[in-house]
Amino acid sequence: MLDVRRLRLLRELARRGTIAAVAEALAFSPSAVSQQLAVLEREAGLPLLERTGRRVRLTPAGQHLVGHAEAVLERLEQAESDLAEARGGLAGALRIGAFPTATRAIVPAALTALARRHPGLEPMVRETDPAAVAHALRSVDLDVALVHAYDFVPAAQEPGLATEPLYGEAMYLAAPAAEFPEPPPGDDQNDALRAHAEDPWITATPGTLCHAMTVRACQAAGFSPRVRHQVDEFATVLALVAAGQGVAVVPQLGVTGPAGPAVRLTRLRMQRRTNLAFRSGAGAHPAVAAFGAALRASIPPELAGSGAAE
Repeated sequence: MLDVRRLRLLRELARRGTIAAVAEALAFSPSAVSQQLAVLEREAGLPLLERTGRRVRLTPAGQHLVGHAEAVLERLEQAESDLAEARGGLAGALRIGAFPTATRAIVPAALTALARRHPGLEPMVRETDPAAVAHALRSVDLDVALVHAYDFVPAAQEPGLATEPLYGEAMYLAAPAAEFPEPPPGDDQNDALRAHAEDPWITATPGTLCHAMTVRACQAAGFSPRVRHQVDEFATVLALVAAGQGVAVVPQLGVTGPAGPAVRLTRLRMQRRTNLAFRSGAGAHPAVAAFGAALRASIPPELAGSGAAE
């Protein structure tokens, strides 16, 4: 009988490519991962791995087994959901990942509603960049998470994960009002961005979806932004814009109240879309479903009609 824990290791190896990366991700030693995969090969009765330098490549049989592993793990999530439903009364920890603007603007109200309806549930929120969510869910460090995608940075299809749409946000070009008192002529997004092609830009840190969004939006307008500052917190981004340090693209939830007279905001055509993500098969889990319902009830009215994620 194939061991589910070893199947999970094989799936992670298919995603990460090296024994060391799997070990680091799942808090094992490399030798322990190698030993468990060797046992899995003996259980399977044929080679599942072949080494190519420092990397390990799955054989056709190994790749086929990964597909079965995904199906098995999804059915286990469904079984856990059914058992939780049968037990009745939600209790225990629910590990939630959320990015900062959602953590501030939506999650607190959702947690309040969740506590009223399910006092035995213990939600535990961890700020998590959407780029890191897939691994955290697959390694069971998180149970559910909010993730976002931009028009220029669509969400990647992640094996073993499923998503449900929550809401969409408008996006704004933020510029120092003292230097740019009027928006550029016309309402074309590319024109608005090109008007600042020679100006310094403020972006999120490299590796984040927010950074990629700004760079790709500018490239679509015909230029590469000259990045001066790299800051992830949008309140700080707007403070730097107000100080004349550059221009930036910020989402609706990143504009905390009026931006102030020192910042001019120009609405762009692009959107940021937010989804609820969880392991495949876990969408019907009562705790995941309850948190999703609480989130939807807590979405501000100005977001609810602005376009849900696809």
